[in-house]
Amino acid sequence: MVLALMMEHSEAETPNITYKTFTFEDNNENTQESLSVSIPEVLDPHYGMYVWPCAVVLAQYLWSQRQELRDKTVLELGAGVSLPGVVAARCGAKVILSDNAEKPLCLENCRRSCAANGLHDISVLPLTWGEVSPELTQLPQLDIILGSDVFYEPRDFEDVLLTIAYLLRKNPRAQFWTTYQERSADWSIEVLLNRWKMSCVDVDLETFDADKSELAGSSLPGNHSIDMMIITLETGDLGL
Repeated sequence: MVLALMMEHSEAETPNITYKTFTFEDNNENTQESLSVSIPEVLDPHYGMYVWPCAVVLAQYLWSQRQELRDKTVLELGAGVSLPGVVAARCGAKVILSDNAEKPLCLENCRRSCAANGLHDISVLPLTWGEVSPELTQLPQLDIILGSDVFYEPRDFEDVLLTIAYLLRKNPRAQFWTTYQERSADWSIEVLLNRWKMSCVDVDLETFDADKSELAGSSLPGNHSIDMMIITLETGDLGL
């Protein structure tokens, strides 16, 4: 009986992992470049254990900005399977991945994604939105902050933007690049942006070749309505 229980417990702890390959390409008249990354997905109810449509769109944007990313310091919030962060790292950025401190399985999946792509010098940190933790205060200077579908639950919006506001005030020249899925016309972050003196600019998906139902050789984003925006401090808060 004890042996049977031990076997059941062991099997429960062994994740059912599948690996998906995403290939980003740039075929123009002058160059033909491509980048393939392997992302592990785990059959699990946690949000951060598989690739969401928003992640592929954000990764496509990073691929389009690969020249700008080189040697930049990039933090991904709520990274989960870390597709955007992995793409940024493969494009030459110095990347830090983070996820909820209370979700060790998501943090483990961040590490798994790094290992699958031969990225051994990426830090994985526990960062919980809305909490000013030692890990948050001790981050190095950042150039870009990433967030894929972090505006998922309205109850989390304020905590997400509190964390972003803190990071942008510590790094006034940094930008927050984020993609989100339109789930309700009633959901808005405008009031919160005004409260924290931040502004946003929408990025047209057509400008980085992401206005398609299938990106990077995958079936994502499918028919989901995805938007992208860049959030920064208001100009007045930059001391200009």
